[in-house]
Amino acid sequence: MAKYLISFPSAAMVVPASDWDAVVRDSHAVIAETKAAGVYVFGGGIDEGVPPVRVSADGTIAEGSYPDARPLNGGFTVLELPSRDDAIAWAARLARACRCDQELRVFGYDPDS
Repeated sequence: MAKYLISFPSAAMVVPASDWDAVVRDSHAVIAETKAAGVYVFGGGIDEGVPPVRVSADGTIAEGSYPDARPLNGGFTVLELPSRDDAIAWAARLARACRCDQELRVFGYDPDS
């Protein structure tokens, strides 16, 4: 089975304050369903209050992201699923719950993971 990344950037979460409680409830319900189905690997949101650093091979630390990279923020979920169609179905459920489109990517196969 492949591992799929389902994610969205922070800017995609354009939700009225009055709907926020429902978004939290609905998204947590979908995550609970992924856990019950045995497909949940990991998920969460990037803590935007903690700035990124780059760490080199010698341990040197540089503040910030790669200069030409888009900001990495928002939320993500990693699921292990038998097919892309299954991943699309879960991404659609998360999109409904979060009230925003989800981006879907597949991780390259690593037999040691």
